[in-house]
Amino acid sequence: MTLTDISVSTRVSDLIARMTLDEKLAQLVGFWVDQGDEVVAPMAGEMASSTAYADATVHGLGQLTRVYGTRPVDPIERAAWLWNEQRRLVRETRLGIPALVHEECLTGLAAWQAATFPTPLAWGAAFDPELVEEMGALIGESMRELGVHQGLAPVLDVIRDPRWGRVDECIAEDPYVVGVIGTAYVRGLQSTGVHATLKHFVGYSGSQAGRNHAPVHAGPREIADVFLPPFEMAVRDGGVRSVMNSYAEIDGVPVAATPVYLTDLLRETWGFDGTVVSDYFSVAFLQTMHAVARDRGEAAQLALEAGIDVELPTGDAYVGPLAERVRAGQVDEALIDRAVRRVLIQKEELGLLDETFEEPPTSIDLDSPAHRAVARRLAEESVVLLTNDGTLPLASPRRVAVIGPNGDSSEALMGCYSFANHVLAHHPGVPMGFKIPTLAASIVDALPDADVTVVRGCEAEGDDRSGFAEAEDAARAADVAIVAVGDRAGLFGRGTVGEGNDADSLELPGVQRELVERLVATGTPVVLVVLSGRPYAIDWALSGEGAVAAALQTFFPGEEGGAAIAAILSGEVSPSGHLPVSLPRSSGSQPYSYLHPILGGPNEITSADSTPALPFGHGLGYTTFERTGLSVTETVSAGDAFTASVRVRNTGERAGTDLVQLYARDVHGSVTRPVAQLLGFARVELDAGAEATVSFDVPTARLAFTGREGVRIIEPGEIELWVGPSCAERETEAATEIVGEVYRVTAPDRRIVEVSIER
Repeated sequence: MTLTDISVSTRVSDLIARMTLDEKLAQLVGFWVDQGDEVVAPMAGEMASSTAYADATVHGLGQLTRVYGTRPVDPIERAAWLWNEQRRLVRETRLGIPALVHEECLTGLAAWQAATFPTPLAWGAAFDPELVEEMGALIGESMRELGVHQGLAPVLDVIRDPRWGRVDECIAEDPYVVGVIGTAYVRGLQSTGVHATLKHFVGYSGSQAGRNHAPVHAGPREIADVFLPPFEMAVRDGGVRSVMNSYAEIDGVPVAATPVYLTDLLRETWGFDGTVVSDYFSVAFLQTMHAVARDRGEAAQLALEAGIDVELPTGDAYVGPLAERVRAGQVDEALIDRAVRRVLIQKEELGLLDETFEEPPTSIDLDSPAHRAVARRLAEESVVLLTNDGTLPLASPRRVAVIGPNGDSSEALMGCYSFANHVLAHHPGVPMGFKIPTLAASIVDALPDADVTVVRGCEAEGDDRSGFAEAEDAARAADVAIVAVGDRAGLFGRGTVGEGNDADSLELPGVQRELVERLVATGTPVVLVVLSGRPYAIDWALSGEGAVAAALQTFFPGEEGGAAIAAILSGEVSPSGHLPVSLPRSSGSQPYSYLHPILGGPNEITSADSTPALPFGHGLGYTTFERTGLSVTETVSAGDAFTASVRVRNTGERAGTDLVQLYARDVHGSVTRPVAQLLGFARVELDAGAEATVSFDVPTARLAFTGREGVRIIEPGEIELWVGPSCAERETEAATEIVGEVYRVTAPDRRIVEVSIER
């Protein structure tokens, strides 16, 4: 793709022809009107712009940064300000081009009073792309009503190490699951006319030792086969309109400074024709953090040449320093024109070039019954029942003790990028702005005949054990103790998980493990509820002498999370979530993925066992399922598709939902292959005793990998397939053989497995 090889309307061409250099550069930057002491981005204080807003908009403006999502502002009052500001840009700047407005929207629009949905790890646990698409559309509708045009989501980083603090923003450890669910979010958001932004392209989650911003040592095959597929799916199958670079440096080269990913792959190979925006301050980081640029001007040149069109959140490098380089003949102005074309095409697509901003909204419901209904369904579907000795569902207990730091905390239900934990934490005393009942309050509602006692026991962090005695007394006096432990999401050292909150240990934070162990020792049945943003090493609680009676894993389930968990505890709802990430045995076994080759698993040549406490895909319910009769097309030509069908029967006494998981193993390859790979999945609701046949139409491209020549291929050979309750259990097996010549995967090849269900 050359500097001019892009389809442009006459209107956009005319605008560019009329622009001065300063007007062009103004379109390539954002401005953070509310940036001040708010810690909502890495090093935001150090990178604060010294340019006054009036001066920054003299020549127009590319983007307005987080006008709703930086501090608690009344949405309607802020909308009135925004409409006035957009009118000023249209009427008082020479070219009259409005600003594009972007906001964070990972768990809902990050604005005061807006609905907060479950975190992406919960999307992964639900394995329900259709519901995630529905959620994305609701988020997009709220954004569009408030004059927001671009959302900085979804995060398509594949989980590689649960010690990384940003795991709670990720969907799964399986690239296909990330791609399918992330693409569904893109479709939902963009169906409303709001552009989605893929984050963080690419390699960010593979950082050394799970440390934020640490170097990435992934090889080209891992990049191609693990990190890139979700982004490719969202580009080619989802039609995403924006991509954000990652902060990562891969093998010593910052992504923000190389065209290999941002231009050669993204645009020339995949055909992406939208805009690439910088992660906040990542252009400046080329100088300050990576030291590959001597100054801001050189940083701007490197980023622009690599393919970053827009510098966010402000124009620290793309205005003054870049202008100097252009005027000195060090940067070809055609590079500026290329980026400006992309920006103006985006604004034209969004209808901004025709918008007059006459009437701002006078009322808006950012947390409607529709929002709450989807939030409730997604929360319910995402709760994973890890173990259960029959204590759950609760059989009308008379006395219930709700114990633990997360039992009576609304904040414990939300992730790092929720507005409450991202912004309101800096504004003590400001009300939440929407209803989010705690787990304890929800249990009181769900068990109206029970006497419920609520005791904190300890905090999420720290070593204060002064509440242990009261907690033990409460447990002894109860028929059942529900112990809610886990994380408190926050930013950069504030909290136990979230951006910048990386972990050395995968033990529960603080003294929470000791609290649970002491409560188990009372002899009262203990139901463990983990509300977290990462999986923890809780094998000690799942089996053996000190095991709890039952354990639920929930990943920040959002505003309806308390009610969803309570409904599962009471038996109103049967759990149907499954682990989207392996439950680790220890921090020392990390990084780990179920997609490991033979040498990545346990064997007799090492004394260190990396086997997880529970495998990817695990999840129990209140009924049982039997999967039988897996049948597969016997042979298939490389490049074609095959069919795999399996019979599923509900063998229990109540209705439930099974997650049918189809796995494969490429028995022999020219490079090492995973011992298990999820090919496709389907949620199947069945009444007691009911059956269904689930059929998967599998393109052989699902078994493609990067060969020794560095291109993605499908090799002929034997493929083992199985269906089971997780990646680790082969309940029913079959095999197929890929025949023919080695097939080189091309853009038209289908990437998505199609599923049909016959009841």
